[in-house]
Amino acid sequence: MEWIEVPAQGLSLREIRQITSRSQSEDNAIRKSVEAILTAVQEQGDAAVRALTEQFDGVRLTEFRVTPAEIAAAVETVGPDFMQVLTTARDNIKAYHERQIQDSWFDTFRDGVKLGARYTPIQRVGVYVPGGTAAYPSTVLMDTVPAAVAGVPSIAVFTPPAKDGSVNPYILAAAHVAGATEIYKVGGAQSIAAAAYGTESIPPVFKIVGPGNAYVAMAKRLVFGTVGIDMIAGPSEVGILADEQANPAWVAADLLAQAEHDRRAAVFLATPSAAFAGAVEQEVERQLEELPRKEIAAASIKDHGKIFITADRSQAIEIMNLIAPEHLEIDFPMPEQYIPQIINAGAIFLGPYTPEPIGDYFAGPNHTLPTMGTAAFSSPLGVYDFVKRSSLLSYSKQAFDAVADQVMQFAEVEGLQAHGRAVKRRVENGK
Repeated sequence: MEWIEVPAQGLSLREIRQITSRSQSEDNAIRKSVEAILTAVQEQGDAAVRALTEQFDGVRLTEFRVTPAEIAAAVETVGPDFMQVLTTARDNIKAYHERQIQDSWFDTFRDGVKLGARYTPIQRVGVYVPGGTAAYPSTVLMDTVPAAVAGVPSIAVFTPPAKDGSVNPYILAAAHVAGATEIYKVGGAQSIAAAAYGTESIPPVFKIVGPGNAYVAMAKRLVFGTVGIDMIAGPSEVGILADEQANPAWVAADLLAQAEHDRRAAVFLATPSAAFAGAVEQEVERQLEELPRKEIAAASIKDHGKIFITADRSQAIEIMNLIAPEHLEIDFPMPEQYIPQIINAGAIFLGPYTPEPIGDYFAGPNHTLPTMGTAAFSSPLGVYDFVKRSSLLSYSKQAFDAVADQVMQFAEVEGLQAHGRAVKRRVENGK
């Protein structure tokens, strides 16, 4: 891991961005490939999806939609013990997200003037879940349950098929538990195209959420505007605030838990103790040898692992606020006292017994989080991503008459005469 001695005056945002830089997936070759896929699906529908699935996933499908029999078989395969795990996790996620529900309101602001907001669920959303050889049932729960809590009536899950045309049973079981109304065995950029534009057998959606590879991320970027999207997620990251009172073996394990995600995953430790930093680094090297995904984690640690040696805890917090990490663990004593000082973080984990994997799977808050510093201006996925807000306005005649001249003056200044006349006609006809 690279060590950075933070000077007394600290580091600037520009310097932090240079130190923690990782390239985004804005690659011209990927863009061109995805543009061709989007065009093919838009023009040829099911035929293009079928051909692209055969090309990229090695399977020729006759039907894209998962059948009830396949779902029932998946539930049988995963067994009652894991179904109970899924159900408990779902209930935790549901309970947390129910606190995010916003009520519509319509109130009197001035005499004769009522204003408000009406919240309504998006009517159909698509949830992308990476699949194939991997299985991410936690992503199914995290991206589907908030939509169900929001009241979305139509939730379509898209995930790549295996070469035999099946879908990972853990993904199917999680989608069943989470409340998905449809599941399609279609992945990659072609699934994003099908969700955005629709095909003969796949109705289009209004918004697409969920993580994916560089091609999926590019497809989401390119269909934005036709549909809404949650975010363009980059490789994962964790920041840890800790000092000599923390357990270096536990901190090292938490760094490696994030590093094993991806060679481009980033891990950051900010500490006022050089001795503690050295102990953590030794533990990282020792624990790496135990990991089945050693090569991936080692590449992440080597290329994107940073240790910031700070003057004190306050400066360590300043560094993390500039990084704006996706996950932030606070392993200082009495961690809750530092909450007011944390400005930028996707999810904040407090204390030694709240490691990041607790949040990944079970606690309840969403694990679909802003990455690559975007936690400085965006938020975790939640119920609010599956609703939209309409403004409500109502003026009585008396309230209208009181402001008509001022509205007409605005219209005159902006050169929009028809705006002014729409008001003037009511003034004249109302007399």
